Amino acid sequence: MKPKIVILSAFLTPFRSGAEACAEEVPLALKDQYDFTIVTARLKKSLPKKDMLQGAIPIVRVGFGFPPTRLLRGLGFNEQAALRWAGGFDKWLFPFLAPLAVRKLKPDVIHAVLESFAGMAMVFCSFVLPRTKRMLTCQSTNTKIYLREMHKAAHKITCISSELVKRAKKFKRDDAVLIPNGINLKEITDMNNWYEKVPGRILFVGRLRKMKGIDTLLEAIKIIKKEDFQLHIVGDGPLRKSLEELAEDLDVKNRVKFLGYIPAPDVYKEFAQAEIFCGLSRHEAMGNVFLEAQAAGCAVVGTNIEGIPDIVKDGKTGILVAPDDANAASMAITKLLVDSNLRSRLTEAGQSYVRNFDWYRIAEEYAKVYNELYGR
Repeated sequence: MKPKIVILSAFLTPFRSGAEACAEEVPLALKDQYDFTIVTARLKKSLPKKDMLQGAIPIVRVGFGFPPTRLLRGLGFNEQAALRWAGGFDKWLFPFLAPLAVRKLKPDVIHAVLESFAGMAMVFCSFVLPRTKRMLTCQSTNTKIYLREMHKAAHKITCISSELVKRAKKFKRDDAVLIPNGINLKEITDMNNWYEKVPGRILFVGRLRKMKGIDTLLEAIKIIKKEDFQLHIVGDGPLRKSLEELAEDLDVKNRVKFLGYIPAPDVYKEFAQAEIFCGLSRHEAMGNVFLEAQAAGCAVVGTNIEGIPDIVKDGKTGILVAPDDANAASMAITKLLVDSNLRSRLTEAGQSYVRNFDWYRIAEEYAKVYNELYGR
């Protein structure tokens, strides 16, 4: 009989972001070795309470999916904000409702992905199922509350970056295991075969939030003297309107194209066509988009903060600059636009480096932790 593992993740497709990728990709890669169930928040009333992930992994959704987004839109919320607030109730209920669902499943291992709502659900599971082994995967440098309780409640801690390993040590968890997030390598490289690089194409992909430093990127674009280039910004978020206004104020509107949210695998077309990927994050636990960009053959510019140096090696697989430094970013981008030899050297090194981050390889690292917890 295969060991039973319950994954706790407050968010799942269609609300998945980079932090929740682990909750889907690891079970899909290891489904032949373990009996997985994912417990997540319902978030939207139209989503069924019981579902299947790609026809392979059972999903249990807890919560109510209310209030209706139609009501919120009537109160003046736009579509994205309505969805966010509609699901807001369920994410706060998740730490309390998820343990009840987990108890019915009687797992051998409980694995919480992300030290926020899922992490707190794991803490409560320690009371509901005190003898069941518990595991926490840390994914965020932004979480501040109840971290001590979450680290204490887990029998095993995994972290996606060295920055989070350091944080775990502050909570006396010297046993934290570094397991980075992965990428769907084949999907990305297959897309590379269908599309050619567009000369001068620069790309950003991510949520349009302050921590992503898109305002600094727009300021850098303003400084660049070279004429023949264009920036594509893929993603949505609360700052979209203000960033569009900033692009207009900086007089770079003709050089910048806001494309909105594009789901995978369609977004890999943007990666395949871009020569340069630029992410000027102010905070980043790891940054899967940097791995995806390297796999797609983009020359990468990132910031030298938190988890980014774990995956972008300055001068070897990309260029790192200080956050909030538009001048340094513009110089790095310009250098890559005009120096094809440098661009080729960085992209070739990056493509070689990311082969180690395919989800199937990463999942086997999680299998080692599961086996240790299960006593194999």
